[in-house]
Amino acid sequence: MRPAISVVLLTTLIGAGQGLFLAVFTVQIYTLVGFLPPADHRAFYAAGSAIALVLMGAGLVASFFHLGRPERAWRSASQWRTSWLSREVIVLPAFMGMVALYALVHGLAWTPQIARWPGGVAIDASVVLGVLGTVLAFALFICTAMIYACLRFLAEWHTPLTLVNYILLGGASGFTLAAAVASLAMPGLVGFLSGWGVILTVLAAVGRVASLWRNARLKPKSTLQSAIGIKHPRIQQKAQGFMGGSFNTREFFHGVAAGRLRLVKHAFLWLAFVVPVTLLLAGRDAASTPLLLAAFLVQYVGLLAERWFFFAQARHPQNLYYQAVS
Repeated sequence: MRPAISVVLLTTLIGAGQGLFLAVFTVQIYTLVGFLPPADHRAFYAAGSAIALVLMGAGLVASFFHLGRPERAWRSASQWRTSWLSREVIVLPAFMGMVALYALVHGLAWTPQIARWPGGVAIDASVVLGVLGTVLAFALFICTAMIYACLRFLAEWHTPLTLVNYILLGGASGFTLAAAVASLAMPGLVGFLSGWGVILTVLAAVGRVASLWRNARLKPKSTLQSAIGIKHPRIQQKAQGFMGGSFNTREFFHGVAAGRLRLVKHAFLWLAFVVPVTLLLAGRDAASTPLLLAAFLVQYVGLLAERWFFFAQARHPQNLYYQAVS
């Protein structure tokens, strides 16, 4: 398939935003139950969720460049009963609204107590908003991943690993960014967040390598013979069947040489996983903002390459006929 840069930006930006919000709310929950020392982290909660909102807003803006008629974008939500894309279009603004409220209540220090959990844990408005935001964050991960995982004719995408990788990659980038944000004002949180960033990055690497291993061993169900309805054992294609390009030849094939694809694969494995883990470990003890910020930036560049490769690796069945060039 031909990767659309707007979709690459959309999925990576909102994934990082979702992961960052989950990291922020994880700190709040861990502090509430006593797994982290009690402290006033409201500034971190407000800043982290505001940055998450900016990332998702940027991803939403990028998505409009993928639309042929942006003024009709509202119609994309009309098929929510059957379309994962329509569900994503509904869940994304709902999640953004919840994150905005979460940032607002912490920014204004407006956290009235709603209930008290057994053991004396106070439940305020921000906790309720955080739980709802967490549910919507995972719902958004599912909707985004299932847009691709539900396509049976694209075997590279039609696997549970697609969903697993979207969640883990978004979580890894979000926790890595959260560690960098914490280093500016809450150094005491850096060890916790960078530790989880390392764990999630390693898990994401395992999931992504598993999908690469699986996809490398896929055998197409269609053949050149079945594509054109001729059963002769030896068929040699001389031309695409077109004097020039067409929608089929533009949209369903990336046009990149196999050597460059391998280069992109090796690049994202290093940039998205190996280098960020190294930088996180190096910046963890010193709470070094430059190292932690570099870890996120390098990882995000790696995720751009990873997502581009994710789209490019999918082999559309129609390319059995159209991909050959005279």
